[in-house]
Amino acid sequence: MGIDTTIIIGLLPFLFLLISILGGTNGVDNRYDFPSDFIFGSGTTAFQVEGAAKEDGRTPSIWDTFVQSGQQTGDTDVGCNQYHKYKEDVKLMADVGLDAYRFSISWSRLIPNGRGPLNPKGLEYYNNLINELLLHGIQPHVTLHNYDLPQALEDEYEGWISPKIVEDFGAYAEVCFREFGDRVLYWTTVNEPNVFVLGGYDLGFLPPERCSFPFGQNKNCSKGNSTTEPYLALHNILLAHASAANLYKTKYKDKQHGRIGISIYGITLAPSTNSKEDVHVAQIAEQFFYDWVLHPLMVGDYSNLMKKIVGSKLPIFTKDEANLVKGSCDFIGITYYGDMSCKYMSNNWSGEYRDVNADLQAQIGFLSAAEKSLTSAKSLKGVLQYLMQEFGNPPVIIYENGFETERNSSLQDVARVKYMMEHIQVVFDALRNGSNMNGYFTWSFIDVFELLTGYKTSYGLFYVDLDDPNRKRYSKFSAKWYSNFLKGKTSTSLDSDAATKLLFYS
Repeated sequence: MGIDTTIIIGLLPFLFLLISILGGTNGVDNRYDFPSDFIFGSGTTAFQVEGAAKEDGRTPSIWDTFVQSGQQTGDTDVGCNQYHKYKEDVKLMADVGLDAYRFSISWSRLIPNGRGPLNPKGLEYYNNLINELLLHGIQPHVTLHNYDLPQALEDEYEGWISPKIVEDFGAYAEVCFREFGDRVLYWTTVNEPNVFVLGGYDLGFLPPERCSFPFGQNKNCSKGNSTTEPYLALHNILLAHASAANLYKTKYKDKQHGRIGISIYGITLAPSTNSKEDVHVAQIAEQFFYDWVLHPLMVGDYSNLMKKIVGSKLPIFTKDEANLVKGSCDFIGITYYGDMSCKYMSNNWSGEYRDVNADLQAQIGFLSAAEKSLTSAKSLKGVLQYLMQEFGNPPVIIYENGFETERNSSLQDVARVKYMMEHIQVVFDALRNGSNMNGYFTWSFIDVFELLTGYKTSYGLFYVDLDDPNRKRYSKFSAKWYSNFLKGKTSTSLDSDAATKLLFYS
């Protein structure tokens, strides 16, 4: 059956754009150009996708409280409802051809009080999800903490700024290793600690909204200390990670044969101007945000750069803690989206009254999706080179990489496909240049409740109709392209004929 010529004419601008962006990349053709053990996947996290927030014994996390405070809008009680639709979602993953699915466990669903008795329904859900993934040949990659500490622990002792968190996190991690570790081979302890502590404990625009005047971007900064708490929280995160990793390696790894790591936000900073001051502070700040997490993990101590910039506010590792932290990662996870802007900011505050940005003398800001897309692939190449050169080329998995669009924009998300192709090419080139890359995951598998924008924007391969009580999923062009790429049916250098076929006949 032919296609109406009026439809063709109407689609011509889209077709020309599609052909132009798909026609010029050389190098990688499809996933079979990668090593056979290279992992391609996609991901979500518990709070952003599960829904069922008040069902089956789950208690609030600090992210629930954040939404309830009015900092974000949107229904997360039902949300995307993967808690009830996980079988349907896993079937979609299998149809796409994913090797792996990265998800996080809701601590407050599994252990409602943060410590103590397990929730049988929570245990049942995660067992069911893991088993369903394996039934379809999909590896589960599990994150233990993603901005969603149980509110009970935040209320009891202020969560990550208390040393008590190290023991409680270790106990939670052991439950996960014991109950799920016979089927899970990849564990991430904490996601994006270098952003979590900035947003949650310095600027206050992320849970748990701790900050202090004049630094907080949250006008309701009624608790916290932006000067000291970001450093204290990240220090405790490193200790909690190391404690959990040590437990896994000494008690479970020989039996379960898995790997454990941590995932950091891959920050790349573009100078706001070409001034020497902006260029210099962007270089220093970028190094700072990697050193903050990775230097202790590799060396057992904070870098000299960190010590010089932060001074006496920087916590100190004991000898035993240093030995515990050093070498506690089997791999480093990277979440990467694109550049942020950075501008030199002079200040005359004494060190004890500075927050992180003031310590750096940097003003860091967000760029639009369009602005980020112009330099994102090139900047990712720089990140991977930096990890090779400065940190001994550790095993790396890109656990999040995605392109932001308005949530209700077209299912023909051509710009997202272009973004994916460019970044997969960078990953391929890095492998050829000796990078110890182990995997690449898109963010996100379906449209979810986003950390910064709620339901206003999306990154998913599948659209979720939130107005439909059944939360119906619809595949986007990016899902079809990724599926064809993973199955060897298409390439990152599609010609015009192939582009047309993919558009009309997929």
